[in-house]
Amino acid sequence: MSATTDAKQDRINLRLKHNAKKVLERAASFEGKTVSNFILTSALARAEKTIQEHEMMSLNARDSEAFFNALNKPVRFNKKLAAALKEHDRRTTGK
Repeated sequence: MSATTDAKQDRINLRLKHNAKKVLERAASFEGKTVSNFILTSALARAEKTIQEHEMMSLNARDSEAFFNALNKPVRFNKKLAAALKEHDRRTTGK
């Protein structure tokens, strides 16, 4: 990547209590990082974990089987859905 596409451009500013800053400075020093880098890497790790927890679904064996069975059933359309699909086809394909 070129330097221009890899440059840091965005900023986040935050206010915190003096004690919180001291804790962050101490933790960052233990890991040999700057406070900014420590906060960034910690926040990104937590953000990725939070996103994964909300985007991934875990099912127990019983629920997994019920979900699979529901997906495996033949599709049956009620009259209104069948009419809506037919109308959609007519409008989009001219059939």
